[in-house]
Amino acid sequence: MGIVKIADELHEEARRASTVMCRSINAQAEFWMKIGMLAETNPTLSFNDIVKMQLEAAQEPHADLAVA
Repeated sequence: MGIVKIADELHEEARRASTVMCRSINAQAEFWMKIGMLAETNPTLSFNDIVKMQLEAAQEPHADLAVA
């Protein structure tokens, strides 16, 4: 595990979102990073497509970051 420094404003946004989504601040930031990585590598997919792809991959044995 490492430490990532982010702007105070982004930390506050993550804190608010984590409360709404019932996640820790770290889990919220990790979720955003994972979705962002997948969006960059799959620019034609929508957010919903990415989430669907991840849900399907989670049902497969040994599924990590699935990339289309």
